[in-house]
Amino acid sequence: MGKVELGGIVKEINLQLVPDAKENDYVLVHVGVAISIVDEEEAKSSLQFLKQMNELDELYNSESEEEMTKEERIKQGDAIISKMIP
Repeated sequence: MGKVELGGIVKEINLQLVPDAKENDYVLVHVGVAISIVDEEEAKSSLQFLKQMNELDELYNSESEEEMTKEERIKQGDAIISKMIP
């Protein structure tokens, strides 16, 4: 198991498919499982693309905590690139 962070949300994920993942690596996460390690340039490019497509708006910019629960925000981050943390 490992932890990732995206937009201030920390999530515990399964690392069985990427046993070489380490702190500060970027990983592609799907349904709570890290499925690949990506380099920083690819991670930034992918996140920028998602921002341009407004796919991260609700994750980063919810107007209030009442509008979106933490679980809903975490779920939205399930299939995007996240950074490994200690």
